[in-house]
Amino acid sequence: MTDSIQNMNDSQLRVKAIAALKKELGVAETLRFLALLNQNPTDYVEISRQLYEEQQLDEIFARAKQNWQG
Repeated sequence: MTDSIQNMNDSQLRVKAIAALKKELGVAETLRFLALLNQNPTDYVEISRQLYEEQQLDEIFARAKQNWQG
């Protein structure tokens, strides 16, 4: 992750994320996606499973250690 991304505040992160969604999905689908987030409870465990299912545990830990700012 670059320093400029790591130093973003929450508002800047939201704007950048919405811009990325808009670029990838278009305006209508981005708005649809954002509406879905507000309508339905989100199963973050299932989302995590899907995000990490093809990755090895040591890869995940190495990336977490690299990005740790504690």
